[in-house]
Amino acid sequence: MASYNYARTVYDLISMMRHVHWSADRLREYQNGKVRAIAKHAYDNVPFYHKEFENLGLKPYDIKTVEDLNKLPIIGKEDVRKNLEKMMSREFDVRSLRKVSTSGSTGTPLFIYIDRKEDEIRKVGHLRANMGCGQKPRDRWVGITPHENHHEVPALLRFLNIFSLTSLSVFDDPSTQAARLEKLKPDVIEGYSTSLQLIANYVEKEGIETIKPRLILGGAELIVDSSRRFIEKVFDAPFYDQYASTEFGRMACQCPAKKGYHIEADSLVMQFVDENGEEVANGESGEIVCTSLHNYAMPIIRYTMNDVGIPSEETDCPCKRAFPLMKVMEGRKDSIIFLPDGRELSPLVIGDGMIFFEHFDCIDQYRLIQKRLDFFKILVKKNDCGVEDKVMESGLVAHFRKLLKVDESAVTIEVEFVDEIKLDRTGKLMKIVSELKK
Repeated sequence: MASYNYARTVYDLISMMRHVHWSADRLREYQNGKVRAIAKHAYDNVPFYHKEFENLGLKPYDIKTVEDLNKLPIIGKEDVRKNLEKMMSREFDVRSLRKVSTSGSTGTPLFIYIDRKEDEIRKVGHLRANMGCGQKPRDRWVGITPHENHHEVPALLRFLNIFSLTSLSVFDDPSTQAARLEKLKPDVIEGYSTSLQLIANYVEKEGIETIKPRLILGGAELIVDSSRRFIEKVFDAPFYDQYASTEFGRMACQCPAKKGYHIEADSLVMQFVDENGEEVANGESGEIVCTSLHNYAMPIIRYTMNDVGIPSEETDCPCKRAFPLMKVMEGRKDSIIFLPDGRELSPLVIGDGMIFFEHFDCIDQYRLIQKRLDFFKILVKKNDCGVEDKVMESGLVAHFRKLLKVDESAVTIEVEFVDEIKLDRTGKLMKIVSELKK
């Protein structure tokens, strides 16, 4: 890709900072214009979408507004994997594009191609989200990320010490990470939520008091309120959550008011749909489906994130940002727990309920895996708290039976003590995993 364009980045940042204060009508007009443009481009230049339009008897002029996106089908990861070449725009040389990949938590990563404009908008969106939480240009900024995702800071920004990010590896042990943080003395710490919690666990255990960030930014994984509060207590700093993905970059972010997550509505259209693909009402739970407004190299239209969230009923936020709000993420579809009696439980329920286990302080890490509708396995990395394994096991099984409101005849629960619960290839630690085929 071409060299870094500082002038364009400054222009984009100034423009995008203004967007958050647009009126709802102006924002919707902007989205409608972008939707029309991306739909026409996809029809004219992307074989996959040209065929989809033709199969449905649609032409580009049939997509005039955000609501018209509902005329198009929802696609998922497998659709992209199977049709990768057909999803590329004929207007771009693939050698000029940036190739990024998802975590591949199911074993097969997904590759996405973005052009320079989309790449710059993603970077600016990242800065805007952080600045909205209080980050300043010359703050000492440390990101805890996988090796392959270490951010390349342009030479001029590094020289001027402006938005100069120092990256630590998420795969280092917490003691190494804490030692680096003590040395770097960051104003801002950013990273995966579970990684931040593991560091906080170590910092509290060792009584370290020299890591004093002004704010903490988490993301990539769902975080329960108890974990958020724990991180804030250990570091004596506010924690702000951000919802991002490889496919779209920053998607929704908390502001200091913490009334929800502001959707990055000038970069994407976010819809919340039911099992029939129909949009749900504000305040109702729905599957998150997104459309990129700027990725012309590989248009992504009505793509399911396999995440579940709630569009907020509130339209005003004390921060005065006009971007629409979504309520707390309920989790990934493959983290939703299904029970034999038909109940569905959010991973947030499991995470919040776990802290009430009487020996919770004996657990360093855990993972709940739903193997079948009637069979759960709990992996536990136990510390040397002195509680015997048998006592821990029986107590944990009883606790989960009470939490899930199931008896022995309905559901089997097994506990396995392990030395380590491995992170996935991008450094995430999934606490709730369902292996059910929905």
